[in-house]
Amino acid sequence: MSMAGFGGGGEVPAVFPDWSPYQDLDSAARAYLRDPDVALEALGGVLRGAAVLGFTLERFVNEVNGVWQEVVVCDGSRLILWHGEDVPPGDGPVGSMTSSLRVVPLSTITEVGCRRRLTRTPNGPARVDSIDVYLLLSSLDEATPSDDQAEPRHDALRFGKTLDDGGAGQIARLEEFARLVASVVGRPTL
Repeated sequence: MSMAGFGGGGEVPAVFPDWSPYQDLDSAARAYLRDPDVALEALGGVLRGAAVLGFTLERFVNEVNGVWQEVVVCDGSRLILWHGEDVPPGDGPVGSMTSSLRVVPLSTITEVGCRRRLTRTPNGPARVDSIDVYLLLSSLDEATPSDDQAEPRHDALRFGKTLDDGGAGQIARLEEFARLVASVVGRPTL
């Protein structure tokens, strides 16, 4: 399954290559992202030589906007998030995309949560078939509260992988990323 791509009129595969075997950000981004050069240039401008302790990647095809891509990097004192997304048809020239960065100091993360869904195989051992990770931030969500939500909510970053969306390798890497962030949250930065 594929859909017409916005960049150059080529085909964009609906199932992307697996980035989980790659331990370095550059190789993983080049294997998985459609626009690795855009992402790596933007991230490099913020990292400026800082060590990448861990990262996670996401990419999917949205039927309205085209390709949506995300990279989240932890350097030990902050999360650096790059997000690239195709512009919807009619909102710009064909092939247009947005590229945005967000830097979140680890000191603003108030809670790290990780939920794994386990299924039992016929022989009895459990296997992880999905993972959901959230990072609760001290900042407030920019969305306007609805009628059933009286107070503003705290902002949160959410990440997820399943066997169908990413596979066992990406599930394990996202869990590894969550553990890394949990291990450095609340510790004094050097």
